[in-house]
Amino acid sequence: MSGRSTPRTFVIDGSNIHDIPSFYDEINRVFMGGEDWKLGPSLDALDDMLYGGYGALQGSGPVVLIWRGMERNRTDLGVEATRAYYRAKMDAPDRYNVARINDDLAALERGEGATYFEIICEILAGHPRIEVRAES
Repeated sequence: MSGRSTPRTFVIDGSNIHDIPSFYDEINRVFMGGEDWKLGPSLDALDDMLYGGYGALQGSGPVVLIWRGMERNRTDLGVEATRAYYRAKMDAPDRYNVARINDDLAALERGEGATYFEIICEILAGHPRIEVRAES
């Protein structure tokens, strides 16, 4: 025996995702169902959850994450959603680094900045125990 554990499989249903808030609704449905609290719309919270400290990913071991409709969600969480995300943060200068967010928004508008979808993909790629499989 190799000693490797069997991966746990989770499925994100991209048809439930239309924007950033609905992305977190789906993440909470898939990963936080057994918790008495939910993730807010935070990339840092998403990253923390993926480390396996709480929710359905608690613990270690390999994970297969099947993301159905992932390519459609690339648009749902694309430039328009990212622009709205940055603009909302700029409306709360007491909570966020507005200068950095303004730079991020300017890069997005020039076609050089990452979209929210791309940021999510970067976060997922930072978790080697999680294998993401896109499905139509």
